[in-house]
Amino acid sequence: VGWYNAVLDPVFHLSYPDDTLAFVVISAPSMFMNAFRPFLKEKKLQSLRDPIDQCVAHHMALAKELFPSHQVDVIYDYELHPNRRPKVLMQTAAHVSGAAYYYQRKDVPEDPWEKRKIFGVCIHPVYGGWFAIRAVLVFTDIRAPGLEKLDPIDCVPSREDRIRLLENFNFNWRDGKYRDVLPVEEKYSEEQTLYFSTPPGERMKLLEVWGHLPPSPPC
Repeated sequence: VGWYNAVLDPVFHLSYPDDTLAFVVISAPSMFMNAFRPFLKEKKLQSLRDPIDQCVAHHMALAKELFPSHQVDVIYDYELHPNRRPKVLMQTAAHVSGAAYYYQRKDVPEDPWEKRKIFGVCIHPVYGGWFAIRAVLVFTDIRAPGLEKLDPIDCVPSREDRIRLLENFNFNWRDGKYRDVLPVEEKYSEEQTLYFSTPPGERMKLLEVWGHLPPSPPC
């Protein structure tokens, strides 16, 4: 936790001792087929809650059951404080954990964007941009003062590629080209890509059309 707190302003700090053990949870492209689709068949979805969020929460609950003697807090990527501030800056957490490199404007010397707002993006050394950061697990009763810190792999080392990555992410993110900043062996399937490009309010209907959910009852 201290690695995370050390790079952020106090307003974003996690309120645990600095040597508290925590993990960042990411989902690989295979998550859709291996976890999400089986979840749809086995569980009854809550109609007003995002299906992927429900799936992730289900698996985080199973993960907690593996550690019955420990207190584990789960913070999800979508959770906000009452003032709408994220409870965890997930991309920062991924970077300090070594899971993925968080490329930001400051990583481009003499950037070309002048006064334009440029958001950063995490890239994974194996999955490129074809992954998601889902949660942080905090083992509140475990201290790890001697844990070795590993830096994330800088898999987009050139200035030109970083510019291309950040421009694709900021100006053309819908086409997903930023995800292909480096060669990868596994990407989202066509079904998965369509699902995530569909507005959230229409995703339940899409799952019904695909036969993953029973049709909604008529009004």
